[in-house]
Amino acid sequence: MTAHSESVKKNVVSIVVNEIFYSIQGESTHAGRPCVFIRLTGCNLRCSYCDTKYAYEDGREMKIEEVIDVVDGYGCPLIEITGGEPLLQAATPDLVSELLKRGYEVLLETNGSRDISSVDNRCMKIVDFKVPSSGMSERNDLENINRLSDGDEVKFVIGNRSDYEFSVDLIKKTGLELSARYPIHFSPVFGKQDPGTLAGWILNDRLNARLQVQLHKIIELP
Repeated sequence: MTAHSESVKKNVVSIVVNEIFYSIQGESTHAGRPCVFIRLTGCNLRCSYCDTKYAYEDGREMKIEEVIDVVDGYGCPLIEITGGEPLLQAATPDLVSELLKRGYEVLLETNGSRDISSVDNRCMKIVDFKVPSSGMSERNDLENINRLSDGDEVKFVIGNRSDYEFSVDLIKKTGLELSARYPIHFSPVFGKQDPGTLAGWILNDRLNARLQVQLHKIIELP
């Protein structure tokens, strides 16, 4: 046993979980697929449009093996770890690794403010960089762009035209638009930004990005 695995066994045996549930994946290139969601407790940001404020503090401590036992019960190959902000918890990379060892396809959604390099590259990271209307755009860790692995994805949640222009400027300055390695999603704030208008902006600018609506909200699933 390595020193790292001994440390994990002794010190990082549990994780604080807000909820585990089975639903349709509503976002990313996996939209439409059945998926088991592991929502972890805690977030370091307070975005204006947040729809999971209940995950800021509510949750219970579970051993990683207990989490995996619950996940196994759904019989679904696709798992997403989300939050809150999952990378606030030291055990998250170990949960990812254990799920991968069991043969699961693992996605992790993160708010863009935390270093993603601790996560196994076989896990698809969905990095949600924050825009001005979120009130959190200054918290973006743009070094995460250099930490992306093949298959990772980038998301911008758009609340208005200024958010859109901010996002376009960022992807052009960083070269993200020129890379086919990392799909870029533009997601309208549900109930605030008209998706058709956002689609028009993307088309007019010939942008190498995808319009992403929250499918699970449209069909009224968790």
